[in-house]
Amino acid sequence: MAKYLVIVESPAKVKTIKKFLGSNYEVVASNGHVRDLPKSSMGIDFDNDYEPKYITIRGKGEKLAQLRRYVKNADKVYLATDPDREGEAISWHLLFALKLDPKKTARISFNEITKPAVKEALKHPRDIDMGLVDAQQARRVLDRMVGYSISPLLWMKIKRGLSAGRVQSVALRMLCDREEEINAFIPKEYWDMEAVLKYKNKEFPVAFYGNKKGKVEITGKQQLDRIINEIKDSSFQVDHVKKGSRTRKAPVPFTTSTMQQEASKALNFSTQKTMRVAQQLYEGVEIKGRGSIGLITYLRTDSIRVSETAEAQLKDYIEETYGESYYSGETAGKKTGKKIQDAHEAIRPTDVSLTPEKVKDQLPRDLFRLYQLIWKRFVASRMGVAVYETTTINISAGQYLFHASTSKLEFDGFMKVYTEADSEKVVTNHTLAKLEKGEQLTLVEFKENQHFTQPPAHFTEAALVKAMEEQGIGRPSTYAPTITTIIGRRYVTREKKNLYVTALGEAVNSIMKTAFSVIVDTGFTANMESLLDAVEEGSIQWKTVIRNFYPDLEESVKEAEQKLEKIHIADEESDEICEECGRRMVIKYGPHGKFLACPGFPECKNTKPYLEKIGVACPKCGKEIVLRMTKKGRRYFGCEGNPECDFMSWQKPSTEKCPQCGGYMVEKGNKLACADPACGYVREIKQKEKAK
Repeated sequence: MAKYLVIVESPAKVKTIKKFLGSNYEVVASNGHVRDLPKSSMGIDFDNDYEPKYITIRGKGEKLAQLRRYVKNADKVYLATDPDREGEAISWHLLFALKLDPKKTARISFNEITKPAVKEALKHPRDIDMGLVDAQQARRVLDRMVGYSISPLLWMKIKRGLSAGRVQSVALRMLCDREEEINAFIPKEYWDMEAVLKYKNKEFPVAFYGNKKGKVEITGKQQLDRIINEIKDSSFQVDHVKKGSRTRKAPVPFTTSTMQQEASKALNFSTQKTMRVAQQLYEGVEIKGRGSIGLITYLRTDSIRVSETAEAQLKDYIEETYGESYYSGETAGKKTGKKIQDAHEAIRPTDVSLTPEKVKDQLPRDLFRLYQLIWKRFVASRMGVAVYETTTINISAGQYLFHASTSKLEFDGFMKVYTEADSEKVVTNHTLAKLEKGEQLTLVEFKENQHFTQPPAHFTEAALVKAMEEQGIGRPSTYAPTITTIIGRRYVTREKKNLYVTALGEAVNSIMKTAFSVIVDTGFTANMESLLDAVEEGSIQWKTVIRNFYPDLEESVKEAEQKLEKIHIADEESDEICEECGRRMVIKYGPHGKFLACPGFPECKNTKPYLEKIGVACPKCGKEIVLRMTKKGRRYFGCEGNPECDFMSWQKPSTEKCPQCGGYMVEKGNKLACADPACGYVREIKQKEKAK
């Protein structure tokens, strides 16, 4: 009998796939990549048209020797790595590393690890897709060029051990730009007002809208008081009642990006955790009566396509479980300007009949929660719209108008199964629904609330992934590693769900913006992704992309080495004397920012926090304001008398007092603003002041 060898990437897949195939098949894992560029050098032959210098990855020699023994005994070798660029490249590297005979070797790929999918893939073997391989090679070489050219510059200008990356530097830039927006934001006062009205002993609130000319914004207490005085003696009457309906469409099935976003909002998973858990669900889980089976389809995709087989199975499931009225068969597809990798499907359960209830007792908690989210989203995607009966009411009081609306769910549609974590909650007010035109209403009281406009929100991981996807930066496989890298490098810290840039991240971004503005430009990076897509399609040669990119990078690096002023962060002498040995302490830079250390290390290991004075007196106690860092490296301004004095500010305080209220002022971009938003005083910072 013939002997067949199937090589996969992950050992976790071996057990799952092996049970689908007969005794003539041997299934082994390569444990990921076996060849890569060397870590010790750039690994690119510039004299030979940028040819990559691939070597066997350290520690993989024994694995390759084991694979060669299996190959020797096989009549046919099937390379069954993941169905994407990275997986295609691994198969290509295996072809070379194992010196496989192309006539006895075939590439197979499957979108889900189930028996039908694997068997079907074996019926349709193919050659390695060099478009996919070349797109991966281009990305790898570009990233290596950026990382190995710019990182040494960061070591020289800031500190050793830092790194720059083509996509990570753009993500950091996006975070820094948002931080600048937030810091420069000047809040504006506004008020909202409700009238609590009574109808047949039932009270309900209606919101102030404006007058008969249109909407009126209330920007201060005096304006609010004037409006209330004009209204309070008026009669309240229903002017207009509009009955109608509205619908909410079912969501599309998950892509990598939307799965990461929803898992963050609904399950509080980081992007890294989401991908790790999804990988386990894809590779195979033990299910009673079925053995090891892949529960979801491939997890790195930007397609919302669903196979005909899965569509048919889902249609039967919805109609049998919920009734024919719940099946829609349509999905609200989203159009984007970028190429969709439609060889993949959306992320969905491999078998919709394996409901979350059936597998709950057999899955660890995190796997169950993510599987349930994916299952519900997929089922909901082919269910009908949710239908609401709506009532909108206009109420007049003199020359002013109030609005109120209420909704009642008539048909739950897809919401019977799934609602998104941040979907708007609908509140039904039965009294409002009964009102008719001409009804007279009684005023009970006014409710007024002061508000201030809020700055843009800090990015969460979910919001950053969404922004990267919208701007075409990175691809499904890169979102999680990019965010993990900038957090791991301590350029960014995560507090609760929000991402904050550290002082170290600000320093790195400053150099990247100054010396490598093109690389951290979102448009340039998005265009590069489009070029990589073109390489995959075969319309551009991958080395053409490299030839056009590297000379400009090389020139920028040389110019930066000569012109950039060194950012002096480490080893500056301070005025502090070491209490233990009498030496003058020096300023060093650690993971959490600056600190004081004795230069006598290792004999003297004394360290203490570095409190950088900014020349401003504390508004509370009069001591010096100093620059401090949170435990995670986020910068803020606090009193040197802490903990006795608890003053702190995220914005830099000014020596100037507010001329309106006498309070302290803070710097917000190119403006000085009173720290009390209720005061609202703001003025431009003049050029002379900036020079100081």
